[in-house]
Amino acid sequence: MNFDNKKIMPRFFVVIVLMSLGGLYILGNAAYLMFVESEYWTQVSRKLVKENVPIPAKRGNILSADGQIMASSLPEYKIYMDYVASDKNPETAKELQAWRDSVLIADLDSISQGLSKTFPDKTAGYFKKRLKKGKKLRRRNWQIYGRRISYIQYKECKKLPLFRESPFKGGFYAEEFNQRKKPYGSLATRTLGALYASKDSARYGLELSYDSILRGKEGVSHRAKVRNKWLSLVDAPPVDGNDIETTIDVSMQDAAEKALLKQLKNINGDVGVVVLMEVATGDVKAIVNMTKCADGEYREVKNNAVSDLMEPGSTFKTASIMVALEDGKISKNDFVDTGNGQWEMHGRVMKDHNWRRGGYGRISVPEVLMYSSNIGVSRLVDDNYKDHPEKFVDGLYREGVGIPLNIPLMGSGEPRVRRPKKDGSNWSKTALPWMSIGYETQMPPIATLTFYNAIANGGKMVRPRFVKAVRKNGEIVREFPVEVIKERICSPKTLNDIQEILEMVVSKGLGKKAGCKDFKVSGKTGTAQVAQGRGGYHGGRMKYLISFCGYYPSDRPKYSCIVAIQKSGLPASGGGHCGPVFSEIAQSVMAKGVYRDVSEASDSASVFVPDVLDGDMNATRAVLKELDIPFRQDWSTDKGGKSVWGKAVNSGNVVTLRGDNTPMEIVPDVKGMGAKDAVYMLESRGLKVRLEGVGRVVSQSIPPYVKYKKGQTIQIKLKR
Repeated sequence: MNFDNKKIMPRFFVVIVLMSLGGLYILGNAAYLMFVESEYWTQVSRKLVKENVPIPAKRGNILSADGQIMASSLPEYKIYMDYVASDKNPETAKELQAWRDSVLIADLDSISQGLSKTFPDKTAGYFKKRLKKGKKLRRRNWQIYGRRISYIQYKECKKLPLFRESPFKGGFYAEEFNQRKKPYGSLATRTLGALYASKDSARYGLELSYDSILRGKEGVSHRAKVRNKWLSLVDAPPVDGNDIETTIDVSMQDAAEKALLKQLKNINGDVGVVVLMEVATGDVKAIVNMTKCADGEYREVKNNAVSDLMEPGSTFKTASIMVALEDGKISKNDFVDTGNGQWEMHGRVMKDHNWRRGGYGRISVPEVLMYSSNIGVSRLVDDNYKDHPEKFVDGLYREGVGIPLNIPLMGSGEPRVRRPKKDGSNWSKTALPWMSIGYETQMPPIATLTFYNAIANGGKMVRPRFVKAVRKNGEIVREFPVEVIKERICSPKTLNDIQEILEMVVSKGLGKKAGCKDFKVSGKTGTAQVAQGRGGYHGGRMKYLISFCGYYPSDRPKYSCIVAIQKSGLPASGGGHCGPVFSEIAQSVMAKGVYRDVSEASDSASVFVPDVLDGDMNATRAVLKELDIPFRQDWSTDKGGKSVWGKAVNSGNVVTLRGDNTPMEIVPDVKGMGAKDAVYMLESRGLKVRLEGVGRVVSQSIPPYVKYKKGQTIQIKLKR
């Protein structure tokens, strides 16, 4: 093949020239961008072009034992206006600025009125003045409203003139935050914990202890121009946090809080604590911590139940008597002389609470605890262990008193039970008698309860449990098993003796006010003087820690509970002041059927048909199938797995599921539904929902079966 060089070379020359010109054009443009438009593109990159932008993960929910949301994250926004329009072409930027200003001026009244309607706490005049001031100052990040707003409010703002445009065109934009919400308000708030307001960072409580589980993992994105539009492109999607299922029971928590608050106000208490625990598992079903604030109101300021290290007082006497019984130093049938209520113990006088009335005289070992005799306990312990106090302390540790609980809450305190040194340098002759009645030792209330819970649990000591499981999309991905601290705190005989005595404390002794008429209660009263720092026990007005710790029902223990109150001045009585709180909580729990299995109350010949909430009937049908409960449905066609909303009616031994065939333009009847189903059903029809209360829907502001306009607001009231 012959090549004609005279024809080929000119063609190569043309190609080379074109490529050179193309290269020069590219270089020229690059130089122009670098030197002429550099300032503009720097501003654009700051605003639009971002690399490695974090995408926050949604924080997991904190759930109650029965699946109710106790803490959840909802989006909130701060809204801003950028009054400076930008474009690489100065003329275009100038035109955009003129358009933006003209629209703002023309629609200023309607924008201001729309903002005032969305935020009723500010007038239209306020917003008008605010927007005009930002325009005058030409600010790029002028905050329109001083507070964070909800997603619904943000969407309302986006409907307004100018604001509905893209941020680049209209200048309106928002900064998103995740705000932690607690549907039950302050209920168990110190245990649940909290986040710092400005960022998703845990401060204390379960929020902090399980932060790595709840927080999830951030995603990463960057901004890029695609088809002449700037888009946020996801490099790595965020991984939402998991939910944690706590052991808290909302109804028990509410009952415990109300009972404690009522008594604190009655006796002018300073600090009050209640912990309610499930005996077999150690599950903390309720935990209340109330402190009297400067304004006289009681609030959860500190988790006193797990952090306060205080001398437990007379509730400790049970542990002391248990050691002596287990070591065979005494028996339940022994007696001890308490004299006239005063007894000299190594140069110090020990007194019983009734010493002014002549004391108890000679009493039995059960009566020592029934009447909470300081002298009786001190003499029984001192007479048998004064030469070897270390054996008594060893006995306390043997039965679990003093063992660290390792509670998963930041700031939790561990019991401090002092051991005597071999040379006796840290021990005095009076240390043992006063230790035996609850002094010389420091324990948080939950540690005292853990010991009594072990007595109720057949001698098995379990660690208090606050979280049962980790859930992802409703499915359990991790469980926290019951942890046994000690398989047996004492022998069966000693345990049986102690259990009998603790039941007598309530039925015959100083704990009568903790009793309940429908079932037996066992427990022990406690009253201790609180040391006043360097002032010891006599610095200023006397302060007391009064308490009652026990369990119920005595024959088949299901729950254990401690009520502890710190107060100033007399009267101060563990049985008289804390016993009634214990009794009220116990009766409330039992009355709600928490203890008895519902099947025990049903006729063996009948079919048990549970109450069923109104709502998604397909979901209800699936649950009833799984539980093998008879039902029938009255909607004619299956909508292919889509939600069928309606009501469930118990009729005879069958649940009837009635689909709601209300047309979409008609307001449905949501009375009887839970909040989640009611909100979903109403919002799916374009209504805006406002909630009031908790529980089931009892009323709705727009009557059912009437026509409505999309965007209309409906208020629904809920009640338990």
